[in-house]
Amino acid sequence: MATVALIEDDPLISGPLVRTLTSLGYKVHHAGDGPSGLQLVQSQAPDLVVLDIMLPGMDGWAVCKAIRRNSVVPILMLTALNDEIDRVLGLELGADDYVTKPFSTRELVARIKALLRRVDFDTVQANQKHVLTLAGLSIDLERRQVWKDDRQLELRYKEFELLSLLVSRAGEVVSRAEIFDKVWGTEWLGDMRTLEVHIRWLREKLEDDPSAPRYVQTVRSVGYRFVPGGQS
Repeated sequence: MATVALIEDDPLISGPLVRTLTSLGYKVHHAGDGPSGLQLVQSQAPDLVVLDIMLPGMDGWAVCKAIRRNSVVPILMLTALNDEIDRVLGLELGADDYVTKPFSTRELVARIKALLRRVDFDTVQANQKHVLTLAGLSIDLERRQVWKDDRQLELRYKEFELLSLLVSRAGEVVSRAEIFDKVWGTEWLGDMRTLEVHIRWLREKLEDDPSAPRYVQTVRSVGYRFVPGGQS
């Protein structure tokens, strides 16, 4: 069963979560502050991190940024903040999903299961075919590396998943519903604008002119398409 690192300073939240996740068969490691949480992730290499934003010693944003320097582990952030800019900041720093407090334990468990399913799916896909090459891009599924010409691109976890899906279906229109199903999981309960944010980030790294994308194109009211060679 998967290992979860829970970084949360409120015992009224961490206590019930540890008990619930343990009862479901997960192995749970808990830390109550930012520095201890970061050390925990680095030493235990969990399969998933549940990370609060408001932490003593080092806030969740700083912890998330530090984790992303050398790890692609899925990160689910817990936040009491309702401002959209705070949620987007978490995604920009590398978080994969977020839950706004107060939340139900059932919802949180559903998000955890969805993220972990994506990790399992990635492993299977990587074992089936290691490298995809198309339109000047080389995507190593096993090492999770992407190269454009001779330059390596630094992609976040979900950016890599999104690009891999679109390239594997090059020339086809992939609907928003299918993207959420394949990249975020069928139980995705988050903000639908998350996909738009990730598309924008991907274009900023792939396109010569992100405002006039040639490779990752929008098909209005349907979804997105990767166009080999950047043709219109």
